[in-house]
Amino acid sequence: MTAPGPGPRVLIADDQELVRTGFRLILTARGIEVVGVAADGVEAVSMARALRPDVVLLDIRMPRMDGLEAARRILAELPDCRVIMLTTFDLDQYVYAALAAGASGFLLKDVTPEHLAAAVRLVGTGDALLAPSITRRLVERCAPAAGGEPAPHRDLAALTPREREVLTLMGRGLSNAELAEGLTLSEATVKTHVARIFAKLSLRDRAQAVVLAYETGLVTPGG
Repeated sequence: MTAPGPGPRVLIADDQELVRTGFRLILTARGIEVVGVAADGVEAVSMARALRPDVVLLDIRMPRMDGLEAARRILAELPDCRVIMLTTFDLDQYVYAALAAGASGFLLKDVTPEHLAAAVRLVGTGDALLAPSITRRLVERCAPAAGGEPAPHRDLAALTPREREVLTLMGRGLSNAELAEGLTLSEATVKTHVARIFAKLSLRDRAQAVVLAYETGLVTPGG
């Protein structure tokens, strides 16, 4: 079996020293470089700016600045960075808030070492940690109630009719294979459409596409 290649460069931010140390040891032992550790959100933003990591593990609850605000600031300055949110609470509100802040994934702190390393590698490749179908259920449960004013998005008009159709179906949780079958297209063509949607709307991954589809009213809860 071929060993995994070098992983992404990672920054860990958590106010618990035991968590910081443990996660660093786990990732380092699996060949993933940890470039720094931070004890709060302010340190995380400063260190991300200086170190420019590929992936940041951010605790949601931290002193001085929480993980959600830190995620927003880091991603505003480093759009190619990926963020995974950490929490001890398996609450849907946190998952939706993390995705809306721009995070690409969400982990509980009791994650197994194998799952932690796999999650970091996955997000480091530009993929989302949550399956689109799971994200869709969370958005339906936690997004503002139907009937509210959809959030505007200045670039939505840049999409072609086909791209809007693909984004709508992604928002409903369809995979590339399901999109290809439903639209009678090849998977290669679907991937091209998805890549163009991501580029035009500055989306990081499919999880962000699902959130945007709901926020702009392309998809509505229960629709």
